Amino acid sequence: MAEYAKLVRRALGQIGGHGGVRGFLLQLFRVNELKVGTLVGVDKYGNKYYEDNKNYFFGRHRWVNYTTEMNGKKTLWEVDASMVPAEWHRWLHCIADEPPTTHPPEPKKFLAEVHQFNTSGSAQQYVPYPTTSKKIHEWVPPKAGAP
Repeated sequence: MAEYAKLVRRALGQIGGHGGVRGFLLQLFRVNELKVGTLVGVDKYGNKYYEDNKNYFFGRHRWVNYTTEMNGKKTLWEVDASMVPAEWHRWLHCIADEPPTTHPPEPKKFLAEVHQFNTSGSAQQYVPYPTTSKKIHEWVPPKAGAP
């Protein structure tokens, strides 16, 4: 009987930890994972970072709940790992033990002020300008009626 009470208590903790049934279902459908832990911090875009060393093994004990809007783009159903800024990336991947809320990183001149999405595969992707002439030219069909 104690096992069932523990199971019910954990289920209610999951629902309460995500802000009720609506938040629970939204998190489940959005990232297909339900975790409850200690809130470590929030970045300037609204992403929330959590940690739980007791219930999860190393490498899975830190995670992020992504914001629903970033840089004017609706990201409710389009979560992308490139939404994590560099200062939180190092904490999230255990490169640093202290989060940037307690130990902010030194500013780097190569880091952008406004974090950008990964635009690969979209119309805004970077395409380098070719500096060499083509080796293979496309076939152009002859005009109708030309000899």
